[in-house]
Amino acid sequence: MKLRPDQPVTFGDEDRDFYIQQVHRTKPFGRTNHYHPTYEIYYLASGERVHFIDQRTVRLTAGNLVLVSKHVVHNSSDIGPPEHERVVINFSDAFLGAGHPLHDPLLFGAFARRSVLLKLNSQERFFVEQLLAKMVAEAAQERPGRELYLRVLLTELLLFAARHPVDERPETPDQQSPLHQKITEIAAYINGHFTAKLMLPDLARRFFVSPYYLSRSFKAVTGFTLIEYVNLTRIREAQRLLRETELKIIAVAERTGFESAGHFDRMFKKLTGTTPLQYRKLSRL
Repeated sequence: MKLRPDQPVTFGDEDRDFYIQQVHRTKPFGRTNHYHPTYEIYYLASGERVHFIDQRTVRLTAGNLVLVSKHVVHNSSDIGPPEHERVVINFSDAFLGAGHPLHDPLLFGAFARRSVLLKLNSQERFFVEQLLAKMVAEAAQERPGRELYLRVLLTELLLFAARHPVDERPETPDQQSPLHQKITEIAAYINGHFTAKLMLPDLARRFFVSPYYLSRSFKAVTGFTLIEYVNLTRIREAQRLLRETELKIIAVAERTGFESAGHFDRMFKKLTGTTPLQYRKLSRL
């Protein structure tokens, strides 16, 4: 698949109802703080990458297609030579959600798992790359029916993914580098103990690494500093409690490990753009 230089194409509102980017990179590159309210489709055309997705690391090779649901923490980084080609698509519920003629729950089946990795054979790769090439070309032109045609193409891609068998076997330790094994363990520990007081020196001792190594390595793999990841994990649980329970705001703060309601309010607004009370109201409309 021949990709042009970095040429992102976007249209829609500030939340990016639809976004597509194709890029060929030859220098080291890693995304940071990747957590957004849109669905993501990532196709690796060539090279190798490693993704941190929702507490685990996944090694990607050419011909891999990854679907990541909204509000799932994920980050891409180098593994081996940095050169790679990829296409990324982000789309919102508004772009292909309920109410649109093309909407069907089947299309979102893969996203129900939070993240899915599809390993395509040569015939499947050709099919997907043809679809992506059409999407890139269409998004780059302003002509009547552009948005409708992009919805049709996106629907076809999602239907392909929904019908494709998923290999849910976890990577074995020998498929992961020691660094990524360690970060996977630490991220899993944080997700299981986020209500506790999690400090860098304590975590470093628990996992037999130096604080400096832990701080630097965690950021490199996940895209987040340790404290950013801890706070994000807490806020994600707070969002669930605000949606699904009648707990008071201060009780939600306590249950998610925040030592004060003020700190909880500030961090919630920083990461979500709304206050906890506003979020609860909006989630129940």
